[in-house]
Amino acid sequence: MTTRSITNAFQLEQLITLLKSRALPFTVSIAKGKGRSDAQNKLQRKWCAEVAEQLGDRATEEVRGYSKLHFGVPILRNENEQFAAEYDEIIKPLPYEHKLRLMMEPFDFRVTRLMTTDQKTRFLDAMRLHWVGQGVVLTEPTDER
Repeated sequence: MTTRSITNAFQLEQLITLLKSRALPFTVSIAKGKGRSDAQNKLQRKWCAEVAEQLGDRATEEVRGYSKLHFGVPILRNENEQFAAEYDEIIKPLPYEHKLRLMMEPFDFRVTRLMTTDQKTRFLDAMRLHWVGQGVVLTEPTDER
């Protein structure tokens, strides 16, 4: 599946050229908003490492998987019909431990990769609220700029 964020006229023209070159039939999905940013991704990774280090009872990847399952999945299930259908069919029926493992490597079920910048902001806000509530001190986003 091809995903592109279109933010200017040149990118729009490139997309139109790509679409014209495709053989019919095909399906196109368009979502409002822009894909998550590199800064958001870096902050998420940093926070996962900080949580793992400060709590000391889990690996960074476990924190990442937990956060995807508890904070990312609800956002996408409410706002992305295709994600909700796929998640509900494949993952929802499984026991919690299996759901958690599927969020992590080597399986790495797509969650945050599908988010817009707005969704990713809400995901990061939920992460912060949860982990700070556990006593973890997280790097503030302004510290990353």
